[in-house]
Amino acid sequence: MTTPRTVLVTGGNRGIGYAIAEEFVAQGHRVAVTARSGEGPAGTLTVVADVTDSASIDAAFTTVEAELGPVEVVVANAGVTKDGLLMRMTEDDFTSVVDTNLGGAFRVVKRASKGMLKARFGRVLLVSSVVGLYGSPGQVNYASSKAALVGFARSLTRELGGRGVTANVVAPGFIETDMTAALADDQKAGYLQSIPAGRYGSSAEVAKTLAWLASDDAAYISGAVIPVDGGLGMGH
Repeated sequence: MTTPRTVLVTGGNRGIGYAIAEEFVAQGHRVAVTARSGEGPAGTLTVVADVTDSASIDAAFTTVEAELGPVEVVVANAGVTKDGLLMRMTEDDFTSVVDTNLGGAFRVVKRASKGMLKARFGRVLLVSSVVGLYGSPGQVNYASSKAALVGFARSLTRELGGRGVTANVVAPGFIETDMTAALADDQKAGYLQSIPAGRYGSSAEVAKTLAWLASDDAAYISGAVIPVDGGLGMGH
């Protein structure tokens, strides 16, 4: 039996973030999601926030704290891509992706850590990607931002591990989302050949892994990178 917690999922209005929020609701938690537009799933509190703006993050947390209580589990999921080969990548293509994917995690986790330290309990969950450690052509910016989350979680573990706070990374592989649905058939076939499981993952499979890491059963796991990728990134 998992203790009901107050959970905040960034970017919880679509894709994997939406599925994560749904899973936490199904497990009986109090769930809020941040979104720049749109809504989280039924049973969640949606707060408008932009992870590149610390003032909007602070305001979102203040609303969640007032309505659901201090945030005990934070899932840094919001992310963007601006793919392109290095030679053609603009400085803005690089810095904007890093500022959202890595800077966003920094702002959200920093704000969440205040309440976690006070409560001497916290679960920090960072959504990375198989390409963070595996690499991907055309994604120097995205892969760098996702790899950096590993160093973030491990440093945070060393800082706050003695205060009841864990920090872990989940690295999804190719997951059935709107983004993968838009790929050309030959691209899809090529990707499938490289995945030992021979299929794409589902958003629910990622969500259940995150929910388990937030549970009482995972209290002694911190600084880990858990791949949910059908074996694609083994050893990376």
